[in-house]
Amino acid sequence: MNLTKRLLCGVLLFGMEGVSVALAVPPGHVVPMVEKRVKTFYVQGLIAGIGRVDFLVDTGSSYNTIDEHSLAILQEQGRASFVRDLTGVLANGQRERVAVYRLDVIRLGDDCELHDVEAAVFPGRTRHILGLSGLRKAGNFTFSFEPPQLLLSSCLPVTTQTADERLAAAQNEPVIR
Repeated sequence: MNLTKRLLCGVLLFGMEGVSVALAVPPGHVVPMVEKRVKTFYVQGLIAGIGRVDFLVDTGSSYNTIDEHSLAILQEQGRASFVRDLTGVLANGQRERVAVYRLDVIRLGDDCELHDVEAAVFPGRTRHILGLSGLRKAGNFTFSFEPPQLLLSSCLPVTTQTADERLAAAQNEPVIR
């Protein structure tokens, strides 16, 4: 359909009297963010095999990141598989060669699960970053400042339970978060 026809249809649709039109907002999962020092935002999450973590939300990072310590734990459990090595450019402009691994499951908030998320591995103990490799798995997203939250369009239902959640379920008690 050419531009003129689309504009005409739009004018006819919105120009008719007595007709109300509702614009659909796509359904999504709301994941609260916490603003920390220097205007950085974090979401609570979980890496299956590691447990609960805080992810720094970084839309300028191509990949999620984990540290070597977390990778060692995940490898022991068979929850991370090597994908490739790459040379990345850090925020300070420095180039660094890092390994990229595929993580079985990460969770954002309480009810957004993502599978097979690629994460770059950094030396030492560094913070976990939610970058574009994770956000892409969550589909379209909206980053909101007021209130601070992520709206994610394509989350999977939660299938992985933490040790605390399994214990509470076995004892038939609610999980206190």
